[in-house]
Amino acid sequence: MNHEQIIEIGLSYYGTSLRYPFDPHMPVLYVRNKMFALLGNQQGKESVNLKTSPEEAWLQRESYPGSVIPGYHMNKKHWNTVILDGSVPDDVIVTMLRESYQLVVAKLPNSERQGLIGM
Repeated sequence: MNHEQIIEIGLSYYGTSLRYPFDPHMPVLYVRNKMFALLGNQQGKESVNLKTSPEEAWLQRESYPGSVIPGYHMNKKHWNTVILDGSVPDDVIVTMLRESYQLVVAKLPNSERQGLIGM
């Protein structure tokens, strides 16, 4: 899994967009005006920061030590950084991405959630 693949999958979700709010080399996937995936680099490899529940954050870190770490420059209780080095299976990353999207959508005001059917 790499940045291009994550962006392609993320943009297939309802109401998403790709922006560069921090750096022209740091793409961020948004649903409405909230980010759900921040793509960057860690340890010389591509990475992605994804929102997760506190329980899942711990489980993911324990399941993939060194490849899933507390979210870099994020709230470490709710975000993980996934190092895209092949250690985390692609289907697991896709699930993490989808869950990040769903968690962010769930926190949107009702008016912003309208039209995001098919989550």
